[in-house]
Amino acid sequence: MSRSLNIRGGRIIDPAAGRDESGDIFIADGIFVSSPVAGAQEIDARGLVVCPGFIDMHVHLREPGQGAKETIETGTKAAAAGGFTSVVAMPNTNPVADHPGIIAWMEERAARFGSVNVFTTGAITVGSQGDQLAPIGAMAQAGIVAVTDDGRCVQNHEVMRRAAEYCGLFGLPILDHCQDASMAGPEAMMHEGYWSTVLGLPGWPRMAEEIIVARNVLLSEATGTPIHCQHLSAAGSVRLLREAQARGVLLSGEVCPHHLALTDEALAGYDTNFKMNPPVREQPDIEALLGGIADGTIGILATDHAPHAVYEKEVEFAAAPFGIVGLETAVGVFCEVLLHRRQVIELPRLVAMLTSNPAKLLKLDRGTLAPGAPGDVTLLDPQREWTVDREVFASKGRNTPFHGWKLRGRAVRTIVGGRAVWELAS
Repeated sequence: MSRSLNIRGGRIIDPAAGRDESGDIFIADGIFVSSPVAGAQEIDARGLVVCPGFIDMHVHLREPGQGAKETIETGTKAAAAGGFTSVVAMPNTNPVADHPGIIAWMEERAARFGSVNVFTTGAITVGSQGDQLAPIGAMAQAGIVAVTDDGRCVQNHEVMRRAAEYCGLFGLPILDHCQDASMAGPEAMMHEGYWSTVLGLPGWPRMAEEIIVARNVLLSEATGTPIHCQHLSAAGSVRLLREAQARGVLLSGEVCPHHLALTDEALAGYDTNFKMNPPVREQPDIEALLGGIADGTIGILATDHAPHAVYEKEVEFAAAPFGIVGLETAVGVFCEVLLHRRQVIELPRLVAMLTSNPAKLLKLDRGTLAPGAPGDVTLLDPQREWTVDREVFASKGRNTPFHGWKLRGRAVRTIVGGRAVWELAS
């Protein structure tokens, strides 16, 4: 299959280069070049937005060990169908990705079966148990782009301090799932508030997130290591992040589609497809998240794609695992919420939050259309109307709260290294 393309007539948005104009993009042998390529496949992009390939820096591919939920093959097909050309795999697999051997296995598996680029992360602590640092240096040599105990926040602050100091030696950022387990432990089911009281479900208070965000402010400030707060959900977290950044602290944050589109009232029917960690919260939290996006405090959009087998979610609410799938719905929800309903940001900012911003944080050679960069492209139709149908997902997971939603905005073609890996059927 040819890896050379001439993409003609689209609206080119490349935030890394400050580019927003009509024009053409050229790829020769999988690399962006500055002039047309003789004999290359021609793509008519009129009426479409031509972006650097979207990057999702928070994805659970479930391999090794949890292939009934998802595999690297099915997860990357879902990514391609959602417009993502790169994903960053979380390490809470079975076994946990806490040493170079598992990292090497994942990377070899991705090279053989992946439809898109897969970047790996390593666990902060051995087995993600929170008490003993994993061999971060060895995993850095194996190619990880960050460390995280996602899904199981490190509770020991001294361990986390040592991790921040050690990661600084290797130029690795820390990605942190912010959850104080003494305030929101395994029994917590949903946001603590009116609806948790009505439904009789144990609550997960905002403060359990905000306390760990505050800890990360202090740790990043003391060590100089970048710490990235994953899937922010609480108003206070945005305030802490904003205040820290104003002082020059290397703290960043991401937000997921569900935390912008849903409130805790959605759990009134005890539907386990609305059970996630952190939980969806209240409208004031959504307003704070939108404000953080609008002023640049929150610079990255991600999915926290967390597939589960159907039988795992078809149980009583308390027994169901946390998590929803997101790769195939994220772009539509982000466009719907941020561009169409509220006009929170303009399209170039949304593109930056999905491309150049995560690439900069993780030091990836992606997120741009500049000559010499890998030829990853997302063709986006921000006005495309469509209806979410979980039955046609490429992911093994069907656990979405957005089934049946009508959205506006969708990727229509995904190109990785000059090869079209997915195209929306006409």
